[in-house]
Amino acid sequence: MARKSLNIPDAELAVLQCLWDHGTASARELTDWLYPGGGAAQVATVQKLLTRLEEKQCVKRNRNTWPHLFQASVQREDVIFSEIQGAADRLTEGALHPLLTHLVKAGQLSAKDRQSLRDLLDELDSGRTKK
Repeated sequence: MARKSLNIPDAELAVLQCLWDHGTASARELTDWLYPGGGAAQVATVQKLLTRLEEKQCVKRNRNTWPHLFQASVQREDVIFSEIQGAADRLTEGALHPLLTHLVKAGQLSAKDRQSLRDLLDELDSGRTKK
């Protein structure tokens, strides 16, 4: 089953990363983390980013608190998958194999990373992994 592309620009991703790291936060806290010493314009920017993320169902807003608190409602792994699939769609007509093969052949994986991939493939082959 194909997953919906999340289409998360870098600025929205920065907000999500703060929420993944901190759990919940107000717009002001997010502004302080993303734009230390930022003023009203930066607060407005963060509020707009939160609105967009809320529309995409990537964050939840707790309206029972003041100030409102925000929490990521999408997992980091889902965003990673969406970004990788988006790259595959643009570069290789949606095929992941050429993209993954290129990444492995580029030589950027440590021995530990390569062993981890081998272990994962072995688990997949034996049917031991969980989704």
